[in-house]
Amino acid sequence: MAPDLPLLALDFDGVICDGLLEYFQTTCRAYSVLWGKSLDLSPWEAEFCRLRPVIESGWEMPILLRALVTGVSGDAIADHWAPIRNEIVKAEECDRIHLATVVDHVRDQWMQTDLDGWLALHRFYPGVLDRLRTWLAADTPELWIISTKEGRFIDQLLRQQGLNFPRAHIFGKEVKRPKADSLRQLLFQTPQAWFIEDRLSTLENIADQPDLRIVKLFLADWGYNTAAMRETAQHHDRFQLLSLDQFHQDISQWC
Repeated sequence: MAPDLPLLALDFDGVICDGLLEYFQTTCRAYSVLWGKSLDLSPWEAEFCRLRPVIESGWEMPILLRALVTGVSGDAIADHWAPIRNEIVKAEECDRIHLATVVDHVRDQWMQTDLDGWLALHRFYPGVLDRLRTWLAADTPELWIISTKEGRFIDQLLRQQGLNFPRAHIFGKEVKRPKADSLRQLLFQTPQAWFIEDRLSTLENIADQPDLRIVKLFLADWGYNTAAMRETAQHHDRFQLLSLDQFHQDISQWC
């Protein structure tokens, strides 16, 4: 890797890939397992997609849909997601591990029975794959993916697009550690690291940790975040708001 270029880590969903269509369909399948199959869930798709930025982990997906189905307003969810989520988990006697297992299981079944259909619901943000191909071909900057999505899903999606991203450079949910800890691991091998993430709360958590001050943090404004989140990022001394147009420019022009 050229010494003047940083190690570059990227989130997957909301930075590389737009999986909203798959997210909703997987959520509907998980919802049917958890609460029965008699309900047409399509009327809640638009609001579910609008509220996607509140979700931090996959187990929350069916809980968000449950909130909408049971009449919780979208505005209330946007403003008070954590207490609403926790109240539903308690009232429905849900177990977070079980919820995550159901979500992963319906995804696995879907991929085993209709892989092409599952893959087709993922859209990649314009030009992002070409940018990654250019970097991989040049072997600089050194690229990593840090995501809460299962690494095997990420690997499958990228290979389906003809992108040979090193599997060992994908830290997915299976590593069972926070993104901050994955960044710590990468810092053992580099003096400079940059991280692109679309979730403001994730960046805030990283920024609060003194030993990660060396990591430059970017909020991808094309991902799963709101105008209010982007405004907050613009006024934070640790974050830089990154547009898709900037992402396509030479990395030396980002700052």
